[in-house]
Amino acid sequence: MRRAISGHVSFMDRLEKKKIAIVTDAWFPHVSGVAVTLRETKKELEKLGHEVLIIGPSHFKFTIPLIGYPEIKLALFADKALAKMLDEFAPDAIHISVDLGPLGLSARSYCVKRKLRFSTAYHTRFPEYVNVRTGIPISWTYRYMKWFHGKASHTMVASEILKKELESHGMKNLEIWNRGVDTELFNQNNPIDIQEERPIFMYMGRVAVEKNLEAFLKLDLPGTKYIVGDGPVRKHLESKYKDAVFTGYKFGEELASHLAAADVFVFPSKTDTLGLVMLEANACGLPIASFFSQASTSVVENGVNGILSDDLKEACLGALKLSKEKAREYALKHGWEEPTKLFLNNLVLAKG
Repeated sequence: MRRAISGHVSFMDRLEKKKIAIVTDAWFPHVSGVAVTLRETKKELEKLGHEVLIIGPSHFKFTIPLIGYPEIKLALFADKALAKMLDEFAPDAIHISVDLGPLGLSARSYCVKRKLRFSTAYHTRFPEYVNVRTGIPISWTYRYMKWFHGKASHTMVASEILKKELESHGMKNLEIWNRGVDTELFNQNNPIDIQEERPIFMYMGRVAVEKNLEAFLKLDLPGTKYIVGDGPVRKHLESKYKDAVFTGYKFGEELASHLAAADVFVFPSKTDTLGLVMLEANACGLPIASFFSQASTSVVENGVNGILSDDLKEACLGALKLSKEKAREYALKHGWEEPTKLFLNNLVLAKG
């Protein structure tokens, strides 16, 4: 069994019950890939007998909406309250899930001041996102990333490709933590009754500029384009692409029913690192159409559960020819048990 760095014993080497604290700026009620990942990881950890405390913005009184994303709340001035919660819980391990939020900064400060070891995760390509939205040079934001994650014993990343990219920017102590899917919730049963012309090409997720949705919406494709989700550019895109169907957010079984009713799942983002939504689509029997990207190449087996191409139209039309059953079979091989073991193995004891 692999040992944690610095000679410390990993959690997988010490299977007795542990108390694990996870601090995140991305948590419910706002639904995101990060929040879903942490929720499912918590479930699996508890099955293994560990006690898990997830601390998110909803635990604090004073929150403000993130600029441009009013549905996302940020907890401000939470240092003392967060410290009290962590002191009372007395965790054996501390994991900081998001690096560009105030809770992540507060948790990092808590650990550094007390000389506690901790792990972090790099979920989202923030330097690229910030560059798209503000024009701030990518190199500036990566300096911050190296500073934030530099004190962590491990920084968990979703794929080998992302690991190599971050290493090229000078980040160290990177470990793989891939993703899974709940194949009981996401399935091919109970598809909604879609009246629009088929085939149905569907996107599901945040409707924001960094998702590159216009690359999908402007395509000359047969049938109908569906956008399931919401976000800061929805009104603009809805007025510009009147032939597309915008449903707003859908959750749980209703979301699964929408996915199950489509023919192809389109993933146009080039900046995402998580492939969670693609696995959810596969579980509902949808082949993927995507550009080559860090997220898509970590999920899609070209010609099996999706098509990757520099030409998104080519990918969409190619995905139409793929088997829905094989897409579902691929998802069935990717539950949350194995990713949770990786997460557990990447944790380090805060003390000792």
